Amino acid sequence: MNRIASQIGYPLIGTVFLIALWAFMCVYGNIPTVVLPTPDKVLHAFIARFDLILSEGWVTLKETLYGFILALVIGIPMAVAVANSRALNLMFYPLLIGLQSVPKVALAPIILVWLGTGMESKLAIVWLVAFFPIIVDTVAGLRSTPRELLELARSLRATPMQVFLKVQLPAALPFVFTGAKVAITLAVIGAVIGEFVGSSEGLGFLLLSATSQLDSPLAFAALFALSFLGMFVYLLVELAERLAAPWLPPAPQRH
Repeated sequence: MNRIASQIGYPLIGTVFLIALWAFMCVYGNIPTVVLPTPDKVLHAFIARFDLILSEGWVTLKETLYGFILALVIGIPMAVAVANSRALNLMFYPLLIGLQSVPKVALAPIILVWLGTGMESKLAIVWLVAFFPIIVDTVAGLRSTPRELLELARSLRATPMQVFLKVQLPAALPFVFTGAKVAITLAVIGAVIGEFVGSSEGLGFLLLSATSQLDSPLAFAALFALSFLGMFVYLLVELAERLAAPWLPPAPQRH
């Protein structure tokens, strides 16, 4: 109970302190609203335009989740193939690492030309940014399976599928979910990048629109909505981890 209280209490104290510091800087520093609005103005914009923020947030949430699920569906089977085949590993793993170094923002205009301004281009960008953490961490997890367990399973005449399901996959799950947690936060960024480059909806578009109209309170409200959305999808992945691997301790206790 004390640990749960501290996990909630300390972040809450830190949040209150930062908001107070923010308000102090705005009031006593005479910072114009267009540069940095006060917290109460941001809150008022958030409440007054809540319907708009909610509808645009729903668009960004769909782009994030669909692209993330696509990255899982493609990334995990590819990671299994790369981790269990020396030839595939030698052929594709260096290419994957090389592609990871390419800035995804630079690829966004090209993807927009290929796929247009609809949902498809946003899914492609989200998939690009979420795919690499999933495949890299999953490959690392599959390779970290203790050799003794693999030899024991094979000595008991387990089939390759049984070895994978009973030994490799459970051993790799902490790595898989670590990659998924990184990927889901990057997926939100990918969705916003797609909306920045070419879109007429979503929180990224709302942020650009509010900024172009010098409506800083609404722009900051959109930023906070993106933050809430990021925390929400991260908690969804944590919940999936608890359901899929209840034997794993919470992440902070693994170190």
